[in-house]
Amino acid sequence: MTAQPMSTGIAGIVLVSHSTELAGGAAHLAAQVSGGTVTIVAGGGTDDGDLGTSAAKVARGIGEAGSVLLADAPFVEGAVAATVTAAAGGDLKAVAAAAEEARHVRKL
Repeated sequence: MTAQPMSTGIAGIVLVSHSTELAGGAAHLAAQVSGGTVTIVAGGGTDDGDLGTSAAKVARGIGEAGSVLLADAPFVEGAVAATVTAAAGGDLKAVAAAAEEARHVRKL
């Protein structure tokens, strides 16, 4: 997880993954899409950099991002959809819904 959110704003997003690199890459992509208006925190991997999940990293991410609503969503597509919705001023429920709806977006 980054020590500082990748960008700042009203809505916050915590990206939790078993991989530090995957969470960081998705956070970087989402931050570029948001134009720097959304707090995006990468919470991936264990505290020693291995694959896994660190409860401490997730808790720190929640602390940085603020209120939390879990979303059952595709990781990268959900992160981008949530970020776009947050950047447009969507509330927490709208941001989570956008992330979850990303699973239905056709790729071809």
